[in-house]
Amino acid sequence: MTTQLAAVKFLDGRRPSGPVHRSIIAVDLEGSTRRTNPVKGELRRVIYELLAHALESVAITGNRLERLVDRGDGVLMLIRPHDDVPKTILLDRLIPLLASLLAEYNARAAQPALRIRLRAVVHAGEVHDDGRGFYGEAIDVAIRLLDSPTVKKTLKLTAGPLVLVVSDEIHYAVVGQGYVSADAYRRLVRVQVGGRCHRGWVHVPAPAASPEVPRQRSLPRGLGRAQAEAS
Repeated sequence: MTTQLAAVKFLDGRRPSGPVHRSIIAVDLEGSTRRTNPVKGELRRVIYELLAHALESVAITGNRLERLVDRGDGVLMLIRPHDDVPKTILLDRLIPLLASLLAEYNARAAQPALRIRLRAVVHAGEVHDDGRGFYGEAIDVAIRLLDSPTVKKTLKLTAGPLVLVVSDEIHYAVVGQGYVSADAYRRLVRVQVGGRCHRGWVHVPAPAASPEVPRQRSLPRGLGRAQAEAS
């Protein structure tokens, strides 16, 4: 135990448990503040269903996956280390599948307000669970990359429904080693966390073959035509 940690006084007499390694994925909805609450509720339902479809399709379920963490207009997913869930599955199967599910869902959406475009991040690192939820610098880095203006701008300029940013650690260990095509990861992102500079690499994934997407619901009552067209 470091001197700094030893000096901390824990009010309940307990110290945090040791860190555990997790793959970190988070998604965030574009333009959520421009939606009404009824629309946000419907989009949240769809996002969770699409994520469940994608995760189940690549067998990331059960004890491979921590409980999902709700972020209001996004979701945080932590994947436990398993030999049959290498990080290559996240980049070349899960993310392209999610992009395909989004594209198919959006093609069926009768109203623009119900279309979904997401930013996504893939990172990995040490996290803590204190019983209230997960925390740690690795999650801070992932969320800071996800919220980078560069990533937001890339999604705004692309016609696709999803833009991915991977951390420098993921890029070095997976992309840089040739497990997936490095040519698709081009634009560099830099963010500051804890006084350190962290880099990310942006990618617009091509959709992959996908299972049937959830059925489109009608526009929630109370959303006017002008609101729908503006979203």
